[in-house]
Amino acid sequence: MFRVSNTMEPFGIYVHWPFCLSKCPYCDFNSHVRDQIDQDRWCRAMLREIKHTANHWDGATVTSIFFGGGTPSLMPPKTISAVVEKVGEYWGLDQKVEITVEANPTSVESGRFAELKNAGVNRISLGVQALDNDVLSFLGRGHSVTEAIAAIEIAATHFERYSFDLIYARPGQTLLDWHQELDSALALAGSHLSLYQLTIERGTPFYGLWQQGRLTQLDENQAAEMYEFTQERLSDAGLPGYEISNHATPGSECQHNLLYWHYGNYAGVGPGAHARLKKDNQKYALERRKLPERWLQMVETEGHGTRQAEALNTNDRLVELVLMGLRTHRGIPHAQFLSEIGKPIESCLDNEALNAFLANNLLANEKGVLRATASGRARLNAITESLLA
Repeated sequence: MFRVSNTMEPFGIYVHWPFCLSKCPYCDFNSHVRDQIDQDRWCRAMLREIKHTANHWDGATVTSIFFGGGTPSLMPPKTISAVVEKVGEYWGLDQKVEITVEANPTSVESGRFAELKNAGVNRISLGVQALDNDVLSFLGRGHSVTEAIAAIEIAATHFERYSFDLIYARPGQTLLDWHQELDSALALAGSHLSLYQLTIERGTPFYGLWQQGRLTQLDENQAAEMYEFTQERLSDAGLPGYEISNHATPGSECQHNLLYWHYGNYAGVGPGAHARLKKDNQKYALERRKLPERWLQMVETEGHGTRQAEALNTNDRLVELVLMGLRTHRGIPHAQFLSEIGKPIESCLDNEALNAFLANNLLANEKGVLRATASGRARLNAITESLLA
């Protein structure tokens, strides 16, 4: 099952488990609450979609598997083990394959960590979100700070690589509040942290409250100040930002997420999963059906739950490559852009905007790489919009 990769190009598998014990008010992910789940039926469907994907799309030795959700740590460990085994059977697993499971820090889930490790998992990502009980209640989380700390400590005993998420720039939060919370997080952290600013997404309960004027977002200037402080504090602590919201000691970056940001190829399995796959040298964007029951029914009748498989044209790929690549500290290598798009990067972007951003030290174009500077990453939405105009 394990092998030395026969290609320099990484290839990943994303597995989406769509179920949660409850729905958080800020979450717009494809997650659902169900009273009963036929675990064996779901396991069979996952394995069947893996088989269909392997038989119909190009792939390579798998360098990463990421179980996301939803709450994938609620999957039976035997299902995770079966998925890992089936992926290895069809594609082979790189000897250094990264296998991540997202988990919530409840006592129910943290008690499964040993079983997850035995199932092949070698990296855990914990959805802590806050280190304040009042904030956890506001965010609709089902755990306490005490449970979060215990889960982090348990994860550290079972996994050499573990990470946890925090949400900041919350309504009413001050820079001092965040400074203190971040210091507490660093005292618990291993080699990776994910730190996201709160966004109000359409269709969520928070969005409804915001529309009614019952929820106020933090001022943009305050949020920007928190972002800049976060970058400096984490860099000083030895966990520099390798992507806008992700920080790690060098060598501890999440390889699967780098695959997305470096515009690599990956398969997606499960309800609502996305993929970027090649066939006959053409890149496709795939999306699975989102509703769990509809996906399950389609897999059982057709072998897969694909809602859409769209061939990406040159402009599609250009936009995705720029949007993803500039999020990272690495940036976009000119050679990769030329290989993917067929033209030099400078000829495909708005020259006036590009030159202005370079002159103002928001972008850097050196050593064969176009990248956003630290100041540029703080303003990335405006920058990419202008570059792609």
